[in-house]
Amino acid sequence: MLQWLLTGGLIPPLLMVCGLFFVFYLGCLPFRSPKKMWRALRTPAADGGVSPFRAVMLALAGTLGVGNIVGVASAIRIGGAGAIFWMWVSALVATVLKYAEILLAVAHRREGSHGFIGGAYYYIKDHFLSRNRWRAATLISGVFAVLMIVNALSMGCVIQVNAVASALEGVLKIPPYLTGLILLCLILPVAIRGTRGISSLTELLVPIMTLGYLILSATVLILRREAVGDAFLSIFRGAFSMESMGGGLVGFLTSRALRVGTMRGLLSNEAGCGTAPTAHASAHTVSPSAQGVWGIFEVFVDTILLCTVTALVILVGFPHAELFENDAVMTAIRAYSTVLGGWSEWFFSAAVFCFGYATVLCWASYGLEALAFLSRKPIWRIFYFAAFAACIPVGAVAAPDGIWGISDFAIAALTAINLCILFSMRREIRRETLAYFGK
Repeated sequence: MLQWLLTGGLIPPLLMVCGLFFVFYLGCLPFRSPKKMWRALRTPAADGGVSPFRAVMLALAGTLGVGNIVGVASAIRIGGAGAIFWMWVSALVATVLKYAEILLAVAHRREGSHGFIGGAYYYIKDHFLSRNRWRAATLISGVFAVLMIVNALSMGCVIQVNAVASALEGVLKIPPYLTGLILLCLILPVAIRGTRGISSLTELLVPIMTLGYLILSATVLILRREAVGDAFLSIFRGAFSMESMGGGLVGFLTSRALRVGTMRGLLSNEAGCGTAPTAHASAHTVSPSAQGVWGIFEVFVDTILLCTVTALVILVGFPHAELFENDAVMTAIRAYSTVLGGWSEWFFSAAVFCFGYATVLCWASYGLEALAFLSRKPIWRIFYFAAFAACIPVGAVAAPDGIWGISDFAIAALTAINLCILFSMRREIRRETLAYFGK
């Protein structure tokens, strides 16, 4: 029971209740103002700073990769096809949470030496300071920042690198340790430059690799279009199987497909867990609400679009995914090559490498920003980069089963803290929303 709670057992009901609350509390804004949402997406950077588009590309770099490929294959393996349905539900409900947390991050960011800096830990601290609760402000914001660093080293580094190493070993027969060394040489020089250097790279890399991945996936689905209907049926049938209790509300909330699908959905889009606001806070935008709309766009691209096509390709291209149950990456690769042939394995391996590379860079930035919030002493920065550098070769050669548990715990704890703060700051969220979208 304790393990179930620590790895996300409470997160599905918390996400759904909190998300639905904000939908009604905000009067379905911003969704019922599509023209202003479109205008927010077209707004250029204010004062010539970091554009909202560059900020969202950095945030997408942190979510694309393990969530879209490894996370989806892992969700299907553990929770069945029905887990994909709960990834959709969690994403749709959590879009308003992503909007709210980005809004707060922009509203409470700070002016740094190279532009704006911010994140969930800043609005957590401001929330408690406004109530003269100094100890709570220091403790809870500090715990959140530490969890961010833990997640950067586990999910953001070890799991990503392991996925890349597994793909290159399975297809190109490259030894994992060599992949680890290559990534180490490519990641550290860029990561040391900080957030601005990373965001300039991801602004170019993310759109290109996303478009290529969509083209490859669409080709598979067109060639196997007769099986797409059955794939959707298996998703809906599996979504409501009560594996834990056999029926009723308790069975629904403890369904393995529900828990795994929601946690992998969180791993994919990070909606509600307070990590992506670190990237969005750097944007020079005209309004906190306008940048929050980019968060809605981010969830749509990440989970509704990319995760869905990955899941459908696995279900129609390689029905016997259990043959690779211990290797989620090879499950996805063989799903594509079964339909397209061996050449697609090379392309897919390159896609996994680019996705993983971008994600590791983004999470290196997230961890560095969280560390800067805790302390700006140079010695801690050196320790952080040493730990991150050590995790790259470890991730390449070590099995990530235990790391998944650490990552699930960190994400669950981050989400629980963040959701409580969002609810406590609901009036500010509503005030900012009405100021931009209201009459």
